[in-house]
Parts: sequence; C-alpha cells; structure tokens
Amino acid sequence: MSVTPDDVRKIARLAELDVSDDVLPVLVEQMSRILEYVAQIDAVPASEGVKPFVPGPDAARFRPDEVKPAPLAFGPAKLAPAFKDGLFLVPKLGQFEEPEL
Repeated sequence: MSVTPDDVRKIARLAELDVSDDVLPVLVEQMSRILEYVAQIDAVPASEGVKPFVPGPDAARFRPDEVKPAPLAFGPAKLAPAFKDGLFLVPKLGQFEEPEL
C-alpha cells in the first residue's frame, strides 16, 4: 500500500501539523515504508494455541472494575469557610468589585 501526497496532507491537517512542500516527498516515502512493514507483520500467521502475551505475573492479570466512592479524611465542612445544609456558601460576585467613584 502506498501513500499519496494528498493522504499526507490530509493526515497532517487532521493532526493540525503544518507540512511544507519540500518535506512532503520524504513523509510520503516514510509513511509508505511504515505501511509496508505493517502489512508484512499482518501476513505472519498467528498460532491458535498460543496465549496472548500479558506482561506481569500470572496471578495479577486482571481485576474487576468496581466503582466505589473515595472516603474523605474529613468532611467538606472543614474545608469550606462557609458550609450550610450540605452546600458551600459563596459571596455574590458584586461583593468583590470595588465601588465606582
């Protein structure tokens, strides 16, 4: 599979990269070589009896995904300067503005 200059321009635009016209032939050649290499790897037959490689010890392969709330060391009332009925109290924005003279 070969890559065209238009393909490289499209990929560069999607990646928000600026590719000059003098670099374009080099990128076309490099991307074509990468795709040829991937095609060679894809052509290698896979054995059905071989397990996929997972790094790490076998005992710690996978764990179930569980969503649990994280316990707080102390409640939000101690963090906030003003806290009432489970809500944070904040001053109105106008209180921070300097009065006009």
